[in-house]
Amino acid sequence: MSFTIAADPVPLRIDDLGVARVGATNVTLDSVIRAFNDGVTPPAIREQYDTLTLAEVYAAIAYYLRHPVEVDSYLQRRQQEADDLRQKIESRFPSDDLRERLLARAHRSDASARG
Repeated sequence: MSFTIAADPVPLRIDDLGVARVGATNVTLDSVIRAFNDGVTPPAIREQYDTLTLAEVYAAIAYYLRHPVEVDSYLQRRQQEADDLRQKIESRFPSDDLRERLLARAHRSDASARG
């Protein structure tokens, strides 16, 4: 019996927004690699993202391990974009006193419900 080794394509794709996704799912490469770097095992990552196959999880991690500089650069850029967006949202909608406003609203609601 002969054994043929075939190269499997990497199950990664870049969507229309420039986000790396794993397989045909909406799971981001960011999510898989972050979990892996946090010490989560591939089977546990697979359980967390049940649309992925275990082979896709291992393949995404293998790609990261073969291309750490490129993937880390991509992940840093994505984190910077997320930080920039968070700052933009927080500047438009300040939440400095949000807790106090919510507690005051709840108190008023309770008071009016009691009559």
